[in-house]
Amino acid sequence: MADIKKKNLSAGKTDASKEKTNKSTEIISKKSVETNNKAKEKNKDKALNIKNGKSQETTKEPSVILRELTELGKAKGMLTYKEIMDAFEKIDLPPEKIERIYDALERLGIDVLPEADDEIEELELEEDPELSIPEGVTIDDPVRMYLKEIGKVPLLTAEEEIELAKRMEAGEEEPKKRLAEANLRLVVSIAKRYVGRGMLFLDLIQEGNLGLIKAVEKFDYRKGFKFSTYATWWIRQAITRAIADQARTIRIPVHMVETINKLIRVSRQLLQELGREPTPEEIANEMGLSEEKVREIMKISQEPVSLETPIGEEEDSHLGDFIPDDDAPAPDESAAFTLLKEQLIDVLDTLTPREEKVLRLRFGLDDGRARTLEEVGREFNVTRERIRQIEAKALRKLRHPSRSKKLKDYLD
Repeated sequence: MADIKKKNLSAGKTDASKEKTNKSTEIISKKSVETNNKAKEKNKDKALNIKNGKSQETTKEPSVILRELTELGKAKGMLTYKEIMDAFEKIDLPPEKIERIYDALERLGIDVLPEADDEIEELELEEDPELSIPEGVTIDDPVRMYLKEIGKVPLLTAEEEIELAKRMEAGEEEPKKRLAEANLRLVVSIAKRYVGRGMLFLDLIQEGNLGLIKAVEKFDYRKGFKFSTYATWWIRQAITRAIADQARTIRIPVHMVETINKLIRVSRQLLQELGREPTPEEIANEMGLSEEKVREIMKISQEPVSLETPIGEEEDSHLGDFIPDDDAPAPDESAAFTLLKEQLIDVLDTLTPREEKVLRLRFGLDDGRARTLEEVGREFNVTRERIRQIEAKALRKLRHPSRSKKLKDYLD
């Protein structure tokens, strides 16, 4: 009987234990489901934010971005303006700081190259001694002779370029000259694209030649690309920097020139799409900038106008003739002042020489500087009180109707 009771008691405990375990399992399952649902909701919100452009990423510090750019530049050997501008896109930096970033990269030996309009194309140069001249460019005899001379230099094959590069690596100077001379017409081909941007055609060629020389010094044949492809970057950089430095009366930083060029391209694109001139707001939306920033860029891009610009068909007058001088007195005021001065001289002539001189010194009628009683007293070697008496007497005379009526009209 006792054994049966023990078994029943044991069975009761086991059932209670199972029931408790089942309840715990049920609670854990519910919590697990709730946790999974919350995680799904969180992921859903995150995906929605990313889709809407609201990334959860925090903006990096400028120093971190600069360090990453430095590593990228050292790995590639160069950076483009586009890569730098894209890296700092979410940070509003003033122009002075951007200039310091470019200077820092250059000090680290990282070359900053302009953004290509398209992928760099390998320019096929014709074996033609008479290089083509861009339309609308007047060529004098020295330029024509230069174009004929460089047209006589034969082009190099890829094998010859590699051979010259190897000899350059060995320390020879002649291969540098040969490689540069063979690519002078490449400079002319690129310079033609920048005609009409504020510099003479010959000046563009000269600046491009400086870029070509730098490309010759830095060319690495082991990278596997043609020299003309590599040199195109350097020639473009030299020409665009020269245009930024020299083409305008007021210099604009190179990175701002790139931004202005981008704004011009976007404006032309929108003009074709809309069939009218785009508004600053539309340009800002397309470029991903604020409207205020676009207006600032448009203001910077304006060319200064000379005050000597001829106006009219006969060009006998200039722009400066039509711009009023706000600091200069009006003609009627100037004429009235001249007449007042003449009348004042006539009135003062009715006084004694001593009284006239005292008033001239006291009120600064000659040089615009009014003297004190003491200063005038030293001039006449008398006391301050005596000068005050002379002044009072002279002013009483001027108040007399016979004298004051001449000045009354000018005082109203």
